[in-house]
Amino acid sequence: MARAVRQGAGDSPPEDPYRHDRSPIGWCARAVRVPGRERRILVQTAKATFAATAAWLLATLVLRLPQPFLAPYAAVFLVEATVYRSLRGWVQQVGSVASGVVLAAVAGQLIPWQAVALATVVFVGLLAGSWRRFGESGVWVGVTGMLVISYGTAREPVLLGDRLLETALGAAIGVAVNTLIFPPLYGERLAAAAGRLAKVLAGLLESLSDLIRRDEPPADLDGLLSQEHDARSQVQEAEEAVGLTREGRLLNLRRGRPAAGARHERPLRTLIGLWPAVSQLIAAVRTTAGRREHPFEYPWSDARDALADLMHHLAGAVQAVAVPGEPVDLHECRALLEKLEDRLMTAEEDGVPARLGLGTLTLPARLLVEQLEER
Repeated sequence: MARAVRQGAGDSPPEDPYRHDRSPIGWCARAVRVPGRERRILVQTAKATFAATAAWLLATLVLRLPQPFLAPYAAVFLVEATVYRSLRGWVQQVGSVASGVVLAAVAGQLIPWQAVALATVVFVGLLAGSWRRFGESGVWVGVTGMLVISYGTAREPVLLGDRLLETALGAAIGVAVNTLIFPPLYGERLAAAAGRLAKVLAGLLESLSDLIRRDEPPADLDGLLSQEHDARSQVQEAEEAVGLTREGRLLNLRRGRPAAGARHERPLRTLIGLWPAVSQLIAAVRTTAGRREHPFEYPWSDARDALADLMHHLAGAVQAVAVPGEPVDLHECRALLEKLEDRLMTAEEDGVPARLGLGTLTLPARLLVEQLEER
C-alpha cells in the first residue's frame, strides 16, 4: 500500500525516482537500452555527423575544392527521417542549389553592383523557391544565390562549377549514408501507437458506461471532454505513425525485417477507423447526460443497463484489437445490441423522445460492432 508522507518545513523534497530518466544521462541510457525514439535520434545524428565529415574530407582532400561549405551542408540535410525522403530530397536539394548558383551567375554578369545583385537574387530566388516541385528545399534557391554573391564568386565560372559539384557530392553522400547504414524504420511506433490508442478508446467507453448508469446528471463533463481530446490526439498520432511507417519501408533495405511493423499496421488502422463512431457516441451521451432534469430520459431501466453493459464489453473488445492475433469476443456485444434494437422496435408506448434518444445511442454502437467484426 502506498504511504503518504507529509513534508515538514525543514524536510528536503522527496527524490524524484524518474529524474534520472529525464536527465541527459537517462536519455542516453534509454537510447542504448531501448530501441525507440531516443536511439533513432542518436543513430540519425551520428549518421549525419559521419556524412558531413566524409563530404568535407572528400571535397577537400580528394577533389581539392576550395572552401567546399556546401558539401557538408547538403550531406547533413539529406540524412532524412526515411530513405524515401532522402532520395526525394536529393533531387530537390540539388535542383534548388543549382538554380541558386545559376541565378547568382546571371545576376553577377548582368548587375555590376554587388548590393543590387544580392537583393535581386534573394527576391527572385525566394519567389522561384516557392514552386512546389522544390518542396521544403525551395528556400535554398535564394539563400544559395545570396551566399554565392556574398562570397564574390558569381563572376568566376570555375568556382560556380565547384559549388554545383560539392552540392551534388554532399547530397549523394548524405543519401548513401542514410540508405546503407541502419536505414530508419518506424515499426515500433505502430505497436506503441496501437497500445496507447486502444487504451484511451477503452477508457472512453468505460466512462460512457459509467455515465449511462447514473440516475443523476454528473456535476460536470470536463473529465469526458478531456478524455475526448486525448483520444483525438492519439488518433492523429496513430495516423502519423502509419504514414511514416509505410513511407519508411519504401526503398528501404531493411523493410522485410519484423521491425517494419506489418503485424501492427492492420490493428492500428482498425482502431483509427473506430474513432468516428466513438465520437458520435460521445456527442450523444454528452448531450443526453448534460440535461439538468431527467438525464437519459428513458421510461425503462433495462435499456440503460443494456447500453452500459454494451459500452463495457466494447471497451474490452477494443483493447483486444491492439494485440495482433488476439481473438476479439463480440458475442456479448451482439446479444446486447440485439436486445436494444428489439426494445427500440417495441417502444411505441414510451414516447417519441425516448425512442429518439435510444436510437441515437444505439446507431454508433452498432457501427462499432460492425467495424470490429470486419477488422
